[in-house]
Amino acid sequence: MSRIPLILLVEDNPDDVALTLRAFEKYHIANQIVVARDGEEALDYLFSANGKRILPQVVLLDLKVPKYDGLEILRRIRADERTKLLPVVILTSSEQDEDLMGSYRAGANSYVRKPVDFVEFTEAARQLGLYWMVLNNAAPTTRAHG
Repeated sequence: MSRIPLILLVEDNPDDVALTLRAFEKYHIANQIVVARDGEEALDYLFSANGKRILPQVVLLDLKVPKYDGLEILRRIRADERTKLLPVVILTSSEQDEDLMGSYRAGANSYVRKPVDFVEFTEAARQLGLYWMVLNNAAPTTRAHG
C-alpha cells in the first residue's frame, strides 16, 4: 500500500509553525502537513476513531505544548501497537539535558534543537524534511487505520 507522505507537526508557537511550513513549501518537502497546536489535538489526530486517518510518515514534536506535553504524547505513541514504530523527532528549543535524555528514554528517534536564527531554522526544517520524507525508509506498519 503506498502512502501519501504526511508530516504531523505538533507545535503551539505560531511563528515556528509558519517557519516550518514555509521551509517545507519552499523546498517541496511534503504533500501534506497536519498541524496540531496542542497535545490533545495530536492524540486526537493519531488515535481518533472517526473515519480513516492516514498515519504520518514522521511526527515533529515540540516538548512544550499545552494539554499534554511532548513526552506524554511520545509515551502514548510508543504504547499503542498502531503507532509504536512511527518515527518521532523531538523539535524543541529546550537545552535541558533531562529533556534530551527523557526524550530518548521515551522512544524518540531524534532530538533536534530549534535554531533561533531564521535562516538556520529554515535550513534545519529543510534537512529534517529531506531526511524523514525522502531518505528514511519508514516501517511498513505505519498505515491507515480507523
